[in-house]
Amino acid sequence: MALKKMTPQELAQVVINGEKLFILDVRNTDEFDDWKIEGKGIDIINVPYFHLLDGVDGILEDLPKEAPILVVCAKGGSSEFVGEQIVEKGFDQVFSLEGGMKAWSEYLEPVKIADLPNGGSLYQFIRLGKGCLSYMVVSDGEAAVVDAARMIDVYENFAKKNNLTIKSIIDTHLHADHISGGRALALATGATYYLPPKDATEVTYQYEPLEEGHDIVVGHSTINVHPIYSPGHTIGSTSLIIDDKYLLTGDILFVESIGRPDLAGKAEDWVSDLRETLYNKYKNLSDDLIVLPAHFSHIREMGEDGAVKANLGTLYEVNEGLQVKDEETFRRMVTENLPPQPHAYQDIRQVNMGKLTPDLDEQREMEIGPNRCAVHE
Repeated sequence: MALKKMTPQELAQVVINGEKLFILDVRNTDEFDDWKIEGKGIDIINVPYFHLLDGVDGILEDLPKEAPILVVCAKGGSSEFVGEQIVEKGFDQVFSLEGGMKAWSEYLEPVKIADLPNGGSLYQFIRLGKGCLSYMVVSDGEAAVVDAARMIDVYENFAKKNNLTIKSIIDTHLHADHISGGRALALATGATYYLPPKDATEVTYQYEPLEEGHDIVVGHSTINVHPIYSPGHTIGSTSLIIDDKYLLTGDILFVESIGRPDLAGKAEDWVSDLRETLYNKYKNLSDDLIVLPAHFSHIREMGEDGAVKANLGTLYEVNEGLQVKDEETFRRMVTENLPPQPHAYQDIRQVNMGKLTPDLDEQREMEIGPNRCAVHE
């Protein structure tokens, strides 16, 4: 018997497929309470590493005898130490998460949403450890990437594997919970980078304005990306309609909640914009549109196919954020008693404006923790 390694990719398959897994998280309790691995088939306990320095005898009764056990820490070192001790006690299905929670936070799993007309495709890239969602629209050997994470090699490798040329890169808004990979991917590929101009008043770099009425064509087929100005999460938030069937909502509308308007310090100013977008502009769109958000908060928002999506008409029936008829009640809901703001969100906004240039370790530290772009967590 020996301690085995589990890669973030292997863990992603466990989570998506709802497989049974017992997790022993040995990070400090405050870190665990803030952010942990979730999955439909996952049982998880937290025992801080410093409680296990003298051995694991005290937790053996809490560990399953015949189920796989995954030991998790911040970077992968402490989990190996604890995992090896568990193996020595006779457990034979013990794994250490390779790279720890830092690696888990950075892993992206591509999931095919649908085939589009004329041979096109739409993919969702799920950042399971962070709750971020990005997209790739594909047609005739060309691709557009929407709301890219900073791990741009994932998109580059996917494009290379599928013989695609990335031509357009779009951010639906200026992000505050994660560092955008949009500009870096544009520089690496020569693609055109689009950003809503109302979110770009302080940026330090060149971009093409993402504006309603100016479609972005992918390939030579009938696939057009239609921008729709939809402020509320930010003043520039812009949604995208693809093939008259898919609505990329950015951080305005999620499967279980709605976007928060306070991450630029403009909550009171942007409440009316948010309500106008959700209760009027979106309401006038087709109920048959498939909503594809930029984030999710809970693993239960993921469907059996591994994708995070929902029918717009259904959301108007079940999403609590879309059920508030009284404007004053809505205002209180989106400005009071909000969940904690994202870790280092002000610095992240500065990075995404081009005003800060942190190194890789600093970027990773900024992004630690779950996304918190929704009103309800």
